[in-house]
Amino acid sequence: MDLAILWAFLIAFAVIAYVILDGFDLGTGILFPLLRENENRDTAMNTIAPIWDGNETWLVLGGGGLFAVFPLAYAIIMPAIYAPIIAMLLALIFRGVAFEYRFKTVRGRWLWDVSFFIGSFVAALSQGIALGTLVQGLEVSGRAYAGGWFDWLTPFSLMTGGAVVIGYALLGATWLVMKTEGELRDIARRYAYFAGVGTLALMGAVSLWMPFMKEEFYLRWFSFPQILYVAPVPILTALAAFSLFQSLGSGKDARPFLSALALFLLAFAGLGISFYPNIIPPDVTIWEAAAPDASLEFLLVGASILIPMILVYTGYAYWVFRGKVRPGEGYH
Repeated sequence: MDLAILWAFLIAFAVIAYVILDGFDLGTGILFPLLRENENRDTAMNTIAPIWDGNETWLVLGGGGLFAVFPLAYAIIMPAIYAPIIAMLLALIFRGVAFEYRFKTVRGRWLWDVSFFIGSFVAALSQGIALGTLVQGLEVSGRAYAGGWFDWLTPFSLMTGGAVVIGYALLGATWLVMKTEGELRDIARRYAYFAGVGTLALMGAVSLWMPFMKEEFYLRWFSFPQILYVAPVPILTALAAFSLFQSLGSGKDARPFLSALALFLLAFAGLGISFYPNIIPPDVTIWEAAAPDASLEFLLVGASILIPMILVYTGYAYWVFRGKVRPGEGYH
């Protein structure tokens, strides 16, 4: 068994689990100013109040796992993205405080509404910028980051930041379509159309830009016969996009959210295809960055217990709080 590859899949699973689970509650916060009435905002927040902090468990698992299992990758990546990561953590603190205090005040509720929106927006933007920085490649000398403090601030990273913000807004809108009814569902459905168009446009722009950034990306996607192996990703993406807009137009509640999740999963698969076998483009491989096999074996024992536990309690929480959330109902 190749432990480095196994752990790469486990870390990737933790990352995509965080993105799709925390993505819709960050997206709900991004849409907050557009929901207009306080009652709509109350209901929207109540759809995610029971589960938002559990969703962030996957962020801890992904970051902690990267530090423990791929220490070289952690040591190179973190100095390159300190600024967006710190901004993300501060933004998540703002969101957490807003959850706790928004329902406890009336006069100052506007302040917590603003905090919830800003925290959600900045967290999403920071994650997208960090992703773009990693995709565009890091300057490595020996076994250390050799780039500058502001290498994360580029047109490409800003575009990926915007793509993540709009993508999370799509997840948030389709989540509200699935979890609410009446006026709020209609508002969310309308914004899901706009966010869907924006998400697909920015996914297309990033996908077309990436192959021209590095020769290995271009060869992976456009050379023959590799193009035959990767063709299912754009084909399935087109089908997911069709499903999204068709289900929104036909009044479905659950399928738009599932279609949006499919778009994110396919985008993540595309990144994996572009990166493999590197963990840091252009030349730090999974095996070079991995800890010794003895450490990977020891950590795998803990992961084999911890990850199923997280999956069980996450699934149980979603099952307990399943169904529509109506105005005046909620957990806070």
